Amino acid sequence: MLTEEQKAFYAENGYVVVRGMFTPEECAAYRAECHHLAERLMQLRNINAAWGSAKDLAGAADTVVLHCHDVQFQSAAFARLITDERLAGAASSIIGPNVQLHHTKMFIKPPEKGAPFPLHQDAPYFPHDNHSMIAAIIHFDDAPLEKGCVRVVPGSHKQGLLPHEAQGGWHLNPEKYPVESATPLPSQAGDVLFFSYLTIHGSGINVSNEARTTLLVQMRDPADPPTIRTHESRGQGMMLYGIDPSCATTKPSSDDPQDNPVLRLGSGEMSSGGMMGGMMGGMGSMSSMGGMMVATDEK
Repeated sequence: MLTEEQKAFYAENGYVVVRGMFTPEECAAYRAECHHLAERLMQLRNINAAWGSAKDLAGAADTVVLHCHDVQFQSAAFARLITDERLAGAASSIIGPNVQLHHTKMFIKPPEKGAPFPLHQDAPYFPHDNHSMIAAIIHFDDAPLEKGCVRVVPGSHKQGLLPHEAQGGWHLNPEKYPVESATPLPSQAGDVLFFSYLTIHGSGINVSNEARTTLLVQMRDPADPPTIRTHESRGQGMMLYGIDPSCATTKPSSDDPQDNPVLRLGSGEMSSGGMMGGMMGGMGSMSSMGGMMVATDEK
């Protein structure tokens, strides 16, 4: 569980880094699992998930990032990891007593050419009615500034859902929100970053001679229905902590892409203040939204 100080920090800033949640030995084993998985997948298909919009950033034209969704279906090690008491217990301190899986994603930023990600919120990709969605980024190796560590805008979760540009992946205007303006969060192997899906974040280019290897676990309150059915995954709905009070009967609000609050923001029908999230929940590939194609989120 998070301490009261950590919970207060999250409430104010929309993120918190828990240092040393996993041991160096555990991280080394998980890092090896990630790289072995990437090697297997690359024999079958292209797993580069660099955003089209990232190519426009300075020095990013030829960068790549390797990724895989739903890693718990690729290796039993990851199935054990996402239900680890340390990870799920900390998430419950933010979301509430019950923690439900939305999806997982592995990322490997290769040495010297690991792709950046423009600043964005995760909410446009899978908006939820009560904004309980959070992400946990588990670092399996060190992530100093030169590796393109995650950057955040502290307190930005209080602004609610902001208008995003869809071209090349949902992202904020890079001229107004340059990656370099966000606060870098250098991390070591074993550190875990928790943040709201309303918190603005992104990352820089990996210019080091080592890979940056992470696993992202996106989680929500099981009683918080999706505003629109999108970004659905094989493992979605698995309980990581506690129970599902709805007994898996909660229905999504809409199948209509026009009900996506991001689209309504663009038409001026909704103000960002109406989408404000608080501490306790209210936090490439392509995904179809009723015929509209949008890029799924990356880090």
